[in-house]
Amino acid sequence: MNSPNDDGPSKPPKAETALITSGRDAKAQKGFVNPPVVHGSTVLYPTADDLHAHRGEFQYGRHGTPTTKALQEALMALEGPACAGVGLAPSGLAAISTALLAVLKAGDHVLVCDNAYRPTRNFCNGVLARYGVETSYFDPVIGAGIAKCFQPTTRAVLLEAPGSQSFEMPDIPAIAAVAHAHGALVIDDNTWATPLFHRSLDQGVDISLQAATKYIGGHSDIMFGTISANATAWPLVAETIRLTGVCAGPDDVFLALRGLRTLAVRLKQHQQSAIEVARWLDARPEVARVLHPALEGDPGHAIWKRDFSGASGLFSIVLKPASQQAVDALLDSVKLFGMGYSWGGFESLVIPFDCAPYRTATTWAPGGPSLRLHVGLEDVDDLKADLAGGFKAFNAASG
Repeated sequence: MNSPNDDGPSKPPKAETALITSGRDAKAQKGFVNPPVVHGSTVLYPTADDLHAHRGEFQYGRHGTPTTKALQEALMALEGPACAGVGLAPSGLAAISTALLAVLKAGDHVLVCDNAYRPTRNFCNGVLARYGVETSYFDPVIGAGIAKCFQPTTRAVLLEAPGSQSFEMPDIPAIAAVAHAHGALVIDDNTWATPLFHRSLDQGVDISLQAATKYIGGHSDIMFGTISANATAWPLVAETIRLTGVCAGPDDVFLALRGLRTLAVRLKQHQQSAIEVARWLDARPEVARVLHPALEGDPGHAIWKRDFSGASGLFSIVLKPASQQAVDALLDSVKLFGMGYSWGGFESLVIPFDCAPYRTATTWAPGGPSLRLHVGLEDVDDLKADLAGGFKAFNAASG
């Protein structure tokens, strides 16, 4: 609807507005702002004719409820006009595995970036291999050079932007162009930036995944995954979800929807605080490198600046050579940075990591111990003071 002062058609709402308004129908919800949490399996039909025809907006709880519909509509608005549908899964890994099963069959070949989330590799090397799907790994910064990796049976390419733990930034449009020229679909794990900061479907990706456990949930209290697809891939994804029975529980769906409403303000703060902490770490004598594509000196910065509108709270650092004892002293000394896997919640986290044992297409040799940090919503000066205390213990143990 146009405002009285508009001369032309209404502009679509910006993403921050769509996050608040999409998937809501106050009239249908008896005036309540949020949809009800529908706990249900059976849906009753009013007549035998309706039953025979499967007539009705909802047929069975596994296939959707008013609660899941609200979340799917909100996510579609966030993903943008290229999104033809959104599937919901009980975890991020379930979203990844469902997407891969949707586009691959026995005898096919899939290309996976060498910096992929390790459980993704485990699924490819385990389940897909048992079912006759071959996986090859490629250098994530290969760009259009990925053409040399294709086989006649290559049906999909899986990317992460940026890569898990080591944060290399792939050139998604270049890789997608090559993949489509070879008749392959492109899958992107978009958990780090979310569609708020990176609409990968607009850049040639066919299926965009998120571990909504992270930023969409935002409170470290759910396991959740989303599978967004364009018009080419959505029928494959929708059929696989239906045939495999993938679905998410109603309470987690509601919590994901609740988290989505505040995604914009939370990510803005995560980004601001993380960049400040990353720059502070870059100046520390104990730090050899900061791996964060939003920093000007990062090798992936130009691609990030071209393709992304923001960054999140997750990045890594490489410490100068030190003993395990010194690294452990740092980890045991910090109080605000908890040691725990996952990320994307309100709290700050830190874990050590080493990609070397499982990389196959590239070599991980950073020159020192590596830490992945998630900068939460605490006061940034308190976070820097906490890390400073950790470095004090690190240096004492190094001496």
